[in-house]
Amino acid sequence: MTPVANRYDVGDPDQREAGLVAAVGAVRKGALVVLPTDTVYGVGADAFSPVAVARLLEAKGRGRETPPPVLVASADTLDALVVGVPDWVRALVASYWPGPLTLVCHQQGSLRWDLGETRGTVAVRMPDDPVALELLGRTGPMAVTSANLTGLPAATDADGAQAMLGDAVEVVLDGGPTAGDVPSTILDCTGERPRVLREGALAIDELRTFLAGHDVTIDSGSGAEADTDSETDADPDSAPEV
Repeated sequence: MTPVANRYDVGDPDQREAGLVAAVGAVRKGALVVLPTDTVYGVGADAFSPVAVARLLEAKGRGRETPPPVLVASADTLDALVVGVPDWVRALVASYWPGPLTLVCHQQGSLRWDLGETRGTVAVRMPDDPVALELLGRTGPMAVTSANLTGLPAATDADGAQAMLGDAVEVVLDGGPTAGDVPSTILDCTGERPRVLREGALAIDELRTFLAGHDVTIDSGSGAEADTDSETDADPDSAPEV
């Protein structure tokens, strides 16, 4: 395993604050950070730094055609990133954020960022993890994808993330093993009907019950076991992993 000098056990109160400070500093200078989430471990960068996002994609071994999702610390941030949010999406946010639900929406045209070939959309999630939320609260929105090399299983602990990403990462926040290995459910909210791009930790039956009357559709190949890496709505087999 490639050593990372700045690895912190965030279960230790003293290391937690030191780790958060180090992670914020790394993000602000365009470096990559491994962080725990409520699904699997993520690797993240400043969403508004094209250089940092390019570094993130390179570390994952993927191209611009598979842009990363964006994680936020507050549901209120959604309106700063996207436009045309229907009432049923706001109801989902109120009920399931923070949590394992990623929403693909039309991005704000005024945003000065470059996540890749997004086709005018962005996938946004608010994770239900205190360390992730505290980091995001200090850095602002981060481009975050699962902490693994493309094609390999998502890391469920800091050791797995570090083994795969090595010295591409400057700071590792070790929050212990995740509760499971199932990523978030991804819902495309850009069309007339809600469309599940990937089945994940939030059950489709629960979504359908919540969105009764909205005729939720499911893309073929959207099972949680699928290798899905991009948040754009063009390819159901390409969706974010965290």
